[in-house]
This record gives sequence, C-alpha cells and structure tokens, in this order.
Amino acid sequence: MLKVNSKKIEPGDTFIAIKSAVRDGHDYIEDAIDRGAACIIAEHGEYSVKTVIVPDTRTYLANYLKELYADKLSNTKIIGITGTNGKTTSCYLTFQLLNELGHKAAYIGTIGFYLPNSNHPLANTTPDLYDLYEMFVEAANEECEYIVMEVSSQALDMRRLEGIKFDIIGFTNLTQDHLDYHGNMENYKNSKLILFKNLKRSGYAIINIDDKYGKDFVLENNKNILIGTKNCDYKISDIVLEDSKSTFKITESDAVEDIVLPIAGTYNIYNYMNAYVICDKLGFAHELIQEATSKLTAPAGRCQIVKNDKISVIIDYAHTPDAVLNIIKSVKEYAKGRVVTLIGCGGDRDKTKRPIMGKIATDNSDYVFFTSDNPRTEDPDEILKDIVSGLIPTNYEVISDRKEAIKKAINSLEENDILLVLGKGHEDYQIIGKDKFHLSDFEEVSKYVK
Repeated sequence: MLKVNSKKIEPGDTFIAIKSAVRDGHDYIEDAIDRGAACIIAEHGEYSVKTVIVPDTRTYLANYLKELYADKLSNTKIIGITGTNGKTTSCYLTFQLLNELGHKAAYIGTIGFYLPNSNHPLANTTPDLYDLYEMFVEAANEECEYIVMEVSSQALDMRRLEGIKFDIIGFTNLTQDHLDYHGNMENYKNSKLILFKNLKRSGYAIINIDDKYGKDFVLENNKNILIGTKNCDYKISDIVLEDSKSTFKITESDAVEDIVLPIAGTYNIYNYMNAYVICDKLGFAHELIQEATSKLTAPAGRCQIVKNDKISVIIDYAHTPDAVLNIIKSVKEYAKGRVVTLIGCGGDRDKTKRPIMGKIATDNSDYVFFTSDNPRTEDPDEILKDIVSGLIPTNYEVISDRKEAIKKAINSLEENDILLVLGKGHEDYQIIGKDKFHLSDFEEVSKYVK
C-alpha cells in the first residue's frame, strides 16, 4: 500500500516522499525502510530497497490517487469555496441544505470533517492530498453524493489539492489576511485563483461580484455565475435585518424569491447565496430550497448568540479587518442599545492588520475591550500595543487576560446592549507560547449570561 507517513508504514508498503511547507518526506525515507517499506518513491537518492525516482512526487501521488479512486468517486461531486471570510459558513450552509434536501453531503473545513451523522476536528482548514482522499473515500462509503470543502490560499499555494477537479467552486471575498505568508495582496489573490483554474468544463464558478476583487475571478473559460446587489445573475435586494434572522429577495432572470434566513447579518446573506446558487444549479426546486433554508443554523462560533431577556452576546470567528467591520455594521443596523466589541489579534501572524483592526473596532463600536487572542510565541502585551497604536478615540480599555475581559465586558452591559466577542469563534483553546490551554468563548460567556 502506498503511504506518505513513515510512522504508518507496515512491512511491504511503499513509501512516497512528499515535500510540504514544514517537512520534507525525503528525511523520513530511512525510517520508512526500518519499518518495512519494500519500495521508495522519491525525487532523488539511492536506497537499500526498490527505488523509483520521479520528477515530482506530489504530481505522482495526485495521479496515483485519482486513478486508484476513479470508480469509487465517479458519482461524487466535489464543491470548493475560497475567500478570506465566509468560507466556513458558506460551506456549512451548503452542507446543511443538501442534507435537508435529502441528498447526503460531507463537509471538510475549519470546524472539522462532517458526515451526515458524525464529525471530528481537523488540523488544517484544507488537509493535504492523501488525507483528503481518505476523507473522500469515507464520504463515498457513507453514500455521500456531495463533498463541500473550504479551500484555503495556503493549501492551493502548497499544492495540497494537486490534480483535484471541482464540479462547482465559489469565491466569497478577498481582504487583508495571511500577508505574513503571501507577502502582498497580489500573491494572495493569485493563490486563490488556482482553484478557478481547476474547474471541470461542465462546472460552475460562483463569484461575489460586489467584492472589489470579484471581477478578477471571472475567468474566460469558466461558466461564471455572478451574485451581488447590482446587475448580476442572482441579485440580492430588499434586505431587512433582525437579531436572529435576515429577510431579502433573490432575483434570477424574471423569477423573484422571498428568502427568510434564520441567521443574522448582511455578510451571512452573501454566505447563504453560495449555498442557494449551488443547490439551484444542482437542480433542486426553489420551493424545496426555501423550505430547507428555514432549518439552517450557523456553524459553531459563527454568529453564535447567547442571550437573556436583557442583553445579547454574539460569538464570532471574525479575525480580519473586513470581517470585523462587517459584523459590527450588521449588528448596528438592528441594535436597540450599545454595540460593545471584545477583540484581539493572533501572535506570529500578519502584524500590519493590528492597528487597522483597532481603528475599525473603536470607530464603529460604542465601546471596545481589547484582549489576547492566541498570542503564540509573541508577548501578549506587545500585540495589544500594536493594536492600540495611533488610536485617538478613548472608548476602549485593554485587559490582557481574555477570561477577565469577557467577564468585565458582560458586566458592563446595560439593557438592550449587544456584546460581540470576536476572533476565536469555535476554538476551545488559547495558544500561549507553543502550548494549548483550554479556553472557550462560548463557555466563558455562558457563565455570566443566564
């Protein structure tokens, strides 16, 4: 059997040396041989067992897996969505809709690997190629007709999806994030564009044309479907926001659909549009999509509401300037009291967005609590200094300890106020140094909102 992890080698297996961003499989060849590998596939070297030298082991693996599982996956459609913000919610809503419509689907992304009746966490938003195929096969064994997956820019750049062709793809938006990895927005965009060059000829590319980069994803050879609030294929209009739902119209050609989405926020309407158009293009009747829509819920840590009869707290993963601005603006549209925001920035990540997020939070919130996110190997206090550097408003305070910040922020709320707890969403840990410590925003909030 062909394997990429030397620790999983059993006598007689073949080990293929794959290079990734963090390790080179060639460094583990001897370990694989010691464990009983009978054959090595590599890009260079001479070894004591049968050796096959190929120009590119990742390309070899992609072709091998594609051929090996061609029959197994022949009836499975693969759907991929990329973008800075909204990937998780777009994919999760699509996953839910398809299952509600009576067609089994799987989800792969930030919050885990979901099958219709089970789920488990993942290390990466988009796993590596070998792991992806294992999930594809597991989904096929569960008779899933569809696999809906988040596609990250890093995964595309690192060739984790080498050789995979998609039936439907979607673009949510592109805003500043991951510049510590990509260097600049042009590189970031070009990484995401790789997905749009891997669409099947019969497939569809769904593009948020309201985004400033949307037009760059309209590729000549693709069947492009444009969504937005202007002239496009699926037009959004008549938006009305409430604290627990959004109502709006979708116009496609001469047909107008009234949608009641049981999730708040304009940005979530855009996320839902991906799910709606995907199901529409797959041939599901509009009335069935509308009925299934009424049963949708946001993924954990995405616009997750904890409230009592006086105050509301919204827990959300928003951790980029654009995502933070969008959620604050959406909540202010229906808030009856103050909008208070609690937020921080992760360590060992793009430092340039820190003061931008600080300014967005203070300019658009009534009050802000700045606190630690995942400081990682950076000094939490130095991260907080970066966030508040250059701020002129005085409507904020800094509390490094996230638990204390959440407690104080909730205690500061008055009747009808809304607190946004942003940045970590579904995560139930905090990374300090190189260690993980249990910390769940939902659990902390639930201690004080009853």
